[in-house]
Amino acid sequence: MFTLVKNGAKRHFLSMYCIKLELFFSTTNAQPNLMPEFLVNSLGYSRDKAISASNKVTFLKPGNNKPYLVLDFFKNIGLDKTQIKMLVSPAPSLLFANVENTLKPKIKVLEEFGLSGSDLARVISRSGAFFRTSLDSGIKPSLKYLREVLSSDDSVVKAIKRAPTLLHYHLHKAMAPNISLLHNLGCSSLDIEKLFLRNPRIFLQKPEWLEDIVERVEKDFGIRTDSRMFFYGVEMLSSLSKSSLEMKLGIFKSFGWSDSDITMMVQRLPLCLTTSEAKLRNVLKFFMGELGYESSYIASHPTLLMFSLEKRVLPRNKILELLKEKKLIKRVPCFYTVIKCSEWEFLETYVLPLRDEMPEV
Repeated sequence: MFTLVKNGAKRHFLSMYCIKLELFFSTTNAQPNLMPEFLVNSLGYSRDKAISASNKVTFLKPGNNKPYLVLDFFKNIGLDKTQIKMLVSPAPSLLFANVENTLKPKIKVLEEFGLSGSDLARVISRSGAFFRTSLDSGIKPSLKYLREVLSSDDSVVKAIKRAPTLLHYHLHKAMAPNISLLHNLGCSSLDIEKLFLRNPRIFLQKPEWLEDIVERVEKDFGIRTDSRMFFYGVEMLSSLSKSSLEMKLGIFKSFGWSDSDITMMVQRLPLCLTTSEAKLRNVLKFFMGELGYESSYIASHPTLLMFSLEKRVLPRNKILELLKEKKLIKRVPCFYTVIKCSEWEFLETYVLPLRDEMPEV
């Protein structure tokens, strides 16, 4: 008898629970989720993407104006619709952030360093998880550390503009081991600052990665740490995968370059290997195939590889050929001299004095 009563009570409890659960869902479903409509109308999302993004955030009920406040705030600091989408897409919950307590204080910190207008808008839109990074334990200590490492607030701003993702790293933890590594190699603070301003991402890698880069710069190309080309070597290797580097070295070897030619070239101008593979082939084909330059000459004048073939090298070569053909020049200059001079120097020396004799130019 007791068992029957107990089982009956249990069935009654379950029945009541199911009814309440059903009422809860029916009440919730009765209220439309306005989030997809907001994303479509305010930010230009497609319907499918708006629904997908809405599933990741709080149910937007009528009367909840937080997303509108966030949107207005972003517009007021200069972000356009595309930039706002860049911020919101990876983290739609940002639309429910507290403007006064969360967003404004973070923007204020950047403005105090001198970021404003379009620069501020660009940095913010490309800063990744900046608004999801703690102000007190992340952003402020990182900016303070940058101020210590770099020589001025202007340099801090320059670094942030170059790599906005710096803003969501704990820089005092990420950078310190790499800076210590370079200091221990005898690098000066000024040289480290210059490298950082050119390529901040190098300092965000694991120390083991940077140690490997430094070793390869010295071992593979013979560039010592006291050479003024050392940091350019680090920058070059950090920008290339090993497979890409091998591919580019293979291009030089396919044109008959020796290892010593390649080493000389890299020691003189490491960044020449950052040139695209297509450009390397075309430049080597022109200088070696058409002009007959030896690999040793190009290796000792590696800036030849950096000039634009279409905009600089070919036009100037054509003008020089016309000058020789019309016998308008007594002493034919070295083509390297012709290429490396500035645009104005070239016009002043080889074009303007002879414009009457060469109207076609």
